[in-house]
Amino acid sequence: MIASAFLLVTAIAAAAAEDKKPPGVIGRWDMTVQGGDGAYPSWLEVRLSGYKTLVGSYVGEFGSARPISRVEFLDRQIRFSMPPQWENRKDDQHFDGVLQGDEMHGTTTDERGRRLTWTARRAPSLLRTNLPTWGKEVDLFNGIDLTGWKPRSTDTKNGWIVRNGLLINAVPGNDLVTERKLNDFQLHAEFRYPRGSNSGIYLRGRYEVQIEDNYGEEPESHRIGGVYGFLTPRINAAKKPGEWQTMDITLVGRVVTVVFNGEQIIDRQTIPGITGGALDSDEGAPGPMMLQGDHGRIEFRKVILRPGEKGK
Repeated sequence: MIASAFLLVTAIAAAAAEDKKPPGVIGRWDMTVQGGDGAYPSWLEVRLSGYKTLVGSYVGEFGSARPISRVEFLDRQIRFSMPPQWENRKDDQHFDGVLQGDEMHGTTTDERGRRLTWTARRAPSLLRTNLPTWGKEVDLFNGIDLTGWKPRSTDTKNGWIVRNGLLINAVPGNDLVTERKLNDFQLHAEFRYPRGSNSGIYLRGRYEVQIEDNYGEEPESHRIGGVYGFLTPRINAAKKPGEWQTMDITLVGRVVTVVFNGEQIIDRQTIPGITGGALDSDEGAPGPMMLQGDHGRIEFRKVILRPGEKGK
């Protein structure tokens, strides 16, 4: 009798402990959405708000992280939705899926109502136990031609040219990607742009540091110097359009520091996940440098890299 009572109490305690465990869906997820027009990378974060409510953030094919007011999760089934951001759709976008270990898969729809499938893997932490040592400087732009670079898309005309020693996005429409892939690095870039222009530097092809004509405006994560939609600069250090500007970026794992025109505007902040327009969502793999070229004109006179070594 005593033994039976003990077993019953033990079982109840174990069940209570199980109920208090955080849901396995909590965390960051690198997603790939597959549809009729091909695959695109996306990203999801699920967080606990209060005692039991799950909320989150989502990054789609383009745009920035958008909030999810509620994530439903029961019996390994996940469901969430959000209103449109830049898509040409009038309805909310709904996601349904199932959790299996450190992977998820499910379905959603595009702006035309077509059914899409998606998969997700738990995002790596990218934590470095030791800081890297920095290698020798490498000129990613030789001042002569596009050696070491290639257009992102072969279906769109490449408007990047070299003129008078400058790398110029003469005809906006295509992004420019380095053939070299990187883990940790320091980057020095010198650039200028005309009034109203918009560009960006994608670190490992996944995290956009925004470049835009925001002279004199309040700092914001979508404006110049911000990691698009995630990290807001301490100050807006931008010069007027038409003036040469410098940006120095250090990326170690997920941790980024940005010095803009001599001002440290982001100091060792963690980038949660990929930003809209990323090449892929495989955050654990090396990736290239990418210059955004589908929005506005920009000129670079220097793009210098110092790769990290022994940074694991």
